[in-house]
Amino acid sequence: MGALTENRKRLGQSLTPFSPLDLPPSKKPRSSSPPPPPPPPPPSALDRTTSEDNASLPPLTPLRRIIHGPQRIIKAFGLGSSPSSAARASGSGRLGGATMGGVLSGFFRARETALGSLWCWRNREDVAAEVNSGSDGLEVYKKLVNDAVVVAKPLPQQPVAPVVCDLTEMTQEDEEETLTRKRKVVTRRLHDARTSVVDQLAEDVEVVRRGPVYKELQEESNRRDGRLSHLDFQVNLYEKKLAAFRSFSKKEVPDYSELFTPLTSKEEEIVSCAMQPNSRRRVLLMHENSGIEITGEIMQCLKPRAWLNDEVINVYLELLKEREQRSPKKFLKCHFFNTFFYKKLISGRNGYDYKAVRRWTTQKKLGYGLIECDKIFVPIHKEVHWCLAIINVKEKKLQYLDSLGGKDTHVLGVLARYFVDEVKEKSERVIDMASWEIEFVDGLPQQENGFDCGMFMIKYADFYSRGLPLAFGQEHMPYFRKRTVRDLLRRQAD
Repeated sequence: MGALTENRKRLGQSLTPFSPLDLPPSKKPRSSSPPPPPPPPPPSALDRTTSEDNASLPPLTPLRRIIHGPQRIIKAFGLGSSPSSAARASGSGRLGGATMGGVLSGFFRARETALGSLWCWRNREDVAAEVNSGSDGLEVYKKLVNDAVVVAKPLPQQPVAPVVCDLTEMTQEDEEETLTRKRKVVTRRLHDARTSVVDQLAEDVEVVRRGPVYKELQEESNRRDGRLSHLDFQVNLYEKKLAAFRSFSKKEVPDYSELFTPLTSKEEEIVSCAMQPNSRRRVLLMHENSGIEITGEIMQCLKPRAWLNDEVINVYLELLKEREQRSPKKFLKCHFFNTFFYKKLISGRNGYDYKAVRRWTTQKKLGYGLIECDKIFVPIHKEVHWCLAIINVKEKKLQYLDSLGGKDTHVLGVLARYFVDEVKEKSERVIDMASWEIEFVDGLPQQENGFDCGMFMIKYADFYSRGLPLAFGQEHMPYFRKRTVRDLLRRQAD
């Protein structure tokens, strides 16, 4: 009875209904004939002794619906009944013309097909009635179980013939296939990496061949923006100016060191002594060529915040003329009128009198004619202000220099008329002054107070007689005052 009960339990567990439509497709069988059913086992003595007890068993309760048992998916070696695992098993792990997944899944499918067919075509109540009817119920049940494949209706799919496989060989073949796939993956990745490196090198070579990227962007911007073209023109212009400036030799650069040489301690002492109040009545110098005598009182005009007088200006201009005569190659050939010349020239009834100054420039007195000079300096005194006018014969200009930035065309017109008369009188030549340029010099060093106009005027003459630009300012005036005292006392200008 115990064996029967155990067999019933096993039979109940194994007779789980399956629908043939739910089974996954199996591989094509190697042979077209289905496998023969196994022979029924002979009845045992235990079965014969317990046949009478079968009638006492309760009938089986029919199931209301077909129960679909869970299908276990075996992932190892690609085994299982899921479509994905079956597909993997079909593509890899082949051994002897079949796969392990196909063998096992075919075996389970054949068993499930037989059981499913039995429950589909034979009603469970009819089977239970046959099993429970009489003493041959157990034999009928066993025969039904053994003959399930024969009784069952054939399925559309043909069962797969069992194939004996060697798991060891399958595992090695699978490993070889896996290694092959890995080698292919690694080879593909190496090829991709090599291709990427080659492409990058090609791009770098192209960039090097074309030049820096910023130049291409700059050229594109230049084509689109007209302002950059204008700036490029200015840059080129400044580069040319810089190149020209650098091309100058040291000899071509003006040397201003002589004009700003500091006074020695001895010279400082002499200047300080001459400017003392107790030297007012003493004659400090007597200039022979001009016949001008300068006392300590006259020299006081060179003290700070004092106006320069005619005597100091005239003697200093005479010293500049003597300097040019000593070194004619170092300085321009110039003539310096004194402060009374212009006043005498405009003293006539009509505001012009050439005859009043005709004898001031004779060949006997000067030893040269004004037409032979490069520049002619004329001090102009306007009651309380000193200016300078220049007849620039070398450049054919009439220049007017005012430390306050003033302009006076009348002065230049008078001087132009005078120069025409002077050249015609002394050299018998006619000059067309209409072609000369009138220039009110811009960018002059200008005074920043009300008492240094005389110092600015004589320093204009000093620099221009050297042929140098005016490179001084208001801050140099205290030094120039002391230097002028030293030059007057020495009777020589450097």
